[in-house]
Amino acid sequence: MNDGEIERILTEILALDPASTPLDDDTALNGALPEFDSMAVVSILTAVEDHYGIVIDDDEVDAEIFETVGTLKRFVDGKVAG
Repeated sequence: MNDGEIERILTEILALDPASTPLDDDTALNGALPEFDSMAVVSILTAVEDHYGIVIDDDEVDAEIFETVGTLKRFVDGKVAG
């Protein structure tokens, strides 16, 4: 699923300027971006669920998912693949 949608969701929710904060798979999230807080996590998860038509249970969510853009993408890939 490398369609750029995760990057778009993150850029939109975190109100990032793509020119000054480009996102790639190695971009750190948790603890690296000041915009990335607990409310952002909830908003990101909701946007991902809505876009991909998946359900993410609370017990599936941990800090490792949000280490980097790539770890988030791999988590979503796994959920979409079922």
